[in-house]
Amino acid sequence: MRVARAVSNLVEAFERLPGVGPKSAQRLTYYLLHVPQAELDRLAQAVSSLKKDTKECSVCHNIAETDPCDICADSSRNRSLICVVEQPLDVLALERAVPAGRRGDGYKGVYHVLHGVIDPLHNIGPEEIKLEELMQRLRAGGVKEVILALDPNMEGEATCLYIKRQVPAGIRVTRLAHGLPVGADIEYADEVTLSRALEGRQDYD
Repeated sequence: MRVARAVSNLVEAFERLPGVGPKSAQRLTYYLLHVPQAELDRLAQAVSSLKKDTKECSVCHNIAETDPCDICADSSRNRSLICVVEQPLDVLALERAVPAGRRGDGYKGVYHVLHGVIDPLHNIGPEEIKLEELMQRLRAGGVKEVILALDPNMEGEATCLYIKRQVPAGIRVTRLAHGLPVGADIEYADEVTLSRALEGRQDYD
């Protein structure tokens, strides 16, 4: 049986997404066949405007609507404290861990998004992620502490070690501590776990 070209094209497009296998791609495609055309048009518009209506912050490299992003533009944030994360989703997770009404008791610093980690198995070295941009911020002065908030897996630990060795003398380097099990993703951690991890950070030796 020959599959319609439009169907096979969408299946192939879904298969290129991370974590989507052939079966999942087929299920998504045939589900969308039963969605009203107006819903499909809204989905297509959302996908089309995704990159056009977003910017990469030139300071922290988070994804936002403005440059600089809301966090970097906030004069109340402590710029001497930088929390280093792998992806923009990690910033969202850490910000959710400290509700706006409790900001005075929680994390008041800024962020730096690496957009990846060092992963030799996939040919990702320090040059492929935003490490040099981080070092430029540190060399500019004024930073007192760097919090390494990368996933506690092999790639995350390797990236933390690399950063630790590159950080200029005099800047404290800490690592998220309590509540994050080995192999866990920050993106999926709950608010309480992340809040305790931030509060219980330790010097990274």
